[in-house]
Amino acid sequence: MARRGAGSFYARAADEDRRGNIEFMSTILFSSPIFGPVHSRRLGVSLGVNLLPADGKLCTFDCIYCECGFNGDHRTRSPYPTREEVARELEQTLERMQREGRGPDVITFAGNGEPTMHPEFADVIEDTIALRDHYFPEAKISVLSNATFSRRPAVFAALCRVDNNILKLDTVSADYIAHVDRPQVRYDVDELVKGLCAFEGKVQIQSLFMAGSYEGRSVDNTGDEYVAPWLEKLRLIAPEAVYVYTIDRDTPAKGLLKAAPEVLDGIAERVRALGLSCQVSY
Repeated sequence: MARRGAGSFYARAADEDRRGNIEFMSTILFSSPIFGPVHSRRLGVSLGVNLLPADGKLCTFDCIYCECGFNGDHRTRSPYPTREEVARELEQTLERMQREGRGPDVITFAGNGEPTMHPEFADVIEDTIALRDHYFPEAKISVLSNATFSRRPAVFAALCRVDNNILKLDTVSADYIAHVDRPQVRYDVDELVKGLCAFEGKVQIQSLFMAGSYEGRSVDNTGDEYVAPWLEKLRLIAPEAVYVYTIDRDTPAKGLLKAAPEVLDGIAERVRALGLSCQVSY
């Protein structure tokens, strides 16, 4: 899940500490497989895991607002880091942090695209849980995903095992998704919602709202024609938390605008009226 493309409040943390990151103009690519730790006001000390190559972007979405840029602008021919490489570098980092007496509050799977694309995603999660339990058992494990592969049995099972299963749902309008999120794989929003319901509440939803236009069409999804159907799906999904946010950095597409704070607050209040926890990032 590329940051902002697959949805990520984690991107804000990157603004506070860029060590180990690779910047290309208005977009950011992360080191692989481990980056940070990043000091996040929301998450605390967050250690990043990037299961995608460090020199490019791989994602099942090609969001027009993704801070990692468009997929075609950062193509890579590098392989995924192997399960063994991820475990080795993660253990080395956790071991060093333990020696230094500063553990992470959270280990977050984010980076240069969609983490569940990794062919050994479920095995990596298993390794990460074991390492977390050994070095810093109080730390949480978070996955930021666009949910496109969440119905795959192995991915679903792995997401059920992490502390924060944070999945993207910007809207339930198929037309809007095609124009803005631009799925690169088969994507049926009704099937996706069924998959989100299958988590039986062990899921957190993050949704990006914005204004402006792209290719001559409005991308404003803050109106009731978008928000009301989205709220109805949230009622069915019954997530343990909802994150409402807006664009925060430069985007590869021009003409996009932040949603106003009062608009985001209004959407959040409607979420809370459903009895759901909701956090807002402006």
